[in-house]
Amino acid sequence: MGDARPGPARQVLVVLRDGVQLLDVAGPLDVLDAANRLLGRTAYRVRTASPGGRDVRTGSGLVVRADTDLDTVRGPFDTLLVPGAFDLTGAPPTEADVAPVRRLAARSRRTASVCAGALTLAAAGLLDDRRATTHWAVARAAARAYPATRWEPDRIVVADGPVVTSAGVTAGIDLALALVEADHGLVVARDVARWLVVFLRRPGGQAQFRTRVPLPALPEGALRRVVDAVLDAPQADHRLETLADRAAMSPRHLARCFRAEVGTSPARFVEAVRVETVRDALERGSTVDAAARRAGFASAEVMRRAFVRVVGTSPADYRARFTVLAGAAS
Repeated sequence: MGDARPGPARQVLVVLRDGVQLLDVAGPLDVLDAANRLLGRTAYRVRTASPGGRDVRTGSGLVVRADTDLDTVRGPFDTLLVPGAFDLTGAPPTEADVAPVRRLAARSRRTASVCAGALTLAAAGLLDDRRATTHWAVARAAARAYPATRWEPDRIVVADGPVVTSAGVTAGIDLALALVEADHGLVVARDVARWLVVFLRRPGGQAQFRTRVPLPALPEGALRRVVDAVLDAPQADHRLETLADRAAMSPRHLARCFRAEVGTSPARFVEAVRVETVRDALERGSTVDAAARRAGFASAEVMRRAFVRVVGTSPADYRARFTVLAGAAS
């Protein structure tokens, strides 16, 4: 449960590089700062490190000053934190990125990453045979580049032994709250979340809210025709047999091709596209029943079960949360 009693400050090192996502850094640091303030003592002593100790320019353009040189800092540390950068390509990190993290992780009690920072941990071998998550936009590239990791791309935070990973951007706040809870208990973490006006645990469990169905770049051909048909008319008949006829393949062969190229089954892909259609409709103020019909679900209840499975919250809750501003502006 953690321990809220006074003790020595936990040393935290945050890795900075040019292009780093500012909120990947600022979110966790504000959580740790709030914990210090609410505990009335320095529970976390945070330092930042960059190559050569140079200032870094974040992805948003803001320049951040580093406290120390990443290449010479030694430790030991309680926590090594590796933020990500706004890079939707999922490009593998360079050895210059990886080597200091590998070295410092060996001198840290635990290692954590935010967003695409998980790719650096994976490249360093720190995620081999471990469960991990990352930003949904780079999850497919991560799975292909680092198959030794058991990726869970729909999770917000995944802890496996001394390694903790989180999804993208604001999920760094969730990660830091989880660290505070592990270190100082639920009450302290809850108070920090209340102070920052965020959820200690997001409604709908640990699912990421995704803004689109991630797709591979498919060449022209049978599989591309099938995928385009589903995207163009989610409400149409997309049973496996129907899709196989459209592709001029056997159902079994189509299923194999789908898993190899799209990364999921035809049924799950159709479901994801239909759920995305429902999300768009709900965000535009549609009722739940009307959204279910528009997306091609057999009933609102069938849609609700699929929506909870894919998004992690109910359609009604999603509609309430994502239409507040639209209602206020009307």
